[in-house]
Amino acid sequence: MATLTDIYKPELWESFFVMVGGGVAALTGLVFVALSLSLEEMAKEATPKYRSINTLAGLTAIFVRCALVLMGGQDHTAIAVEWLITASIGVIIFLYGFRQAFKFGSQPSKYRLAIGSSLYLAEITGSVALLAGSLWGLYLAAIAMILNVAFMISAAWLLVVGVFQANREKQSRSAVAGEAGRRSES
Repeated sequence: MATLTDIYKPELWESFFVMVGGGVAALTGLVFVALSLSLEEMAKEATPKYRSINTLAGLTAIFVRCALVLMGGQDHTAIAVEWLITASIGVIIFLYGFRQAFKFGSQPSKYRLAIGSSLYLAEITGSVALLAGSLWGLYLAAIAMILNVAFMISAAWLLVVGVFQANREKQSRSAVAGEAGRRSES
């Protein structure tokens, strides 16, 4: 009978974690730059403010997770513990962000709250299963992580669209105010 260490082969996972970690690092940089161009709009309302925190923290946690997994000489126990800790920190930040958004009167999507929480829960469940000696836990956690990346990409898109709409409304109000000023001068 094969043991888990015979079944778990880090070299089979290396390309996966390099790809995910590298992709997430690039995406995190792009999101950071996009958000920094609109800091004023981002800080005005609770939903975009905490969505940006959740997105950046979630992407960073995935990058850290991939980096930790790529460290050599680890067995399934070390990887499971690393995954469990980083996914737990990620879900705490995620839930705190939603709590703050609701607290400050914003109306973030309850669907996004449920989906994001479920993805983190799947990652945590997978890491606990891996810790208990079931290799399927790594597959569950990895699939949930990929879906979480897609979820965060959609969050980043919602942020960019929200900032664009806020800037458009601001320009529209400025144009209306300018027109009203010109009329009163006439």
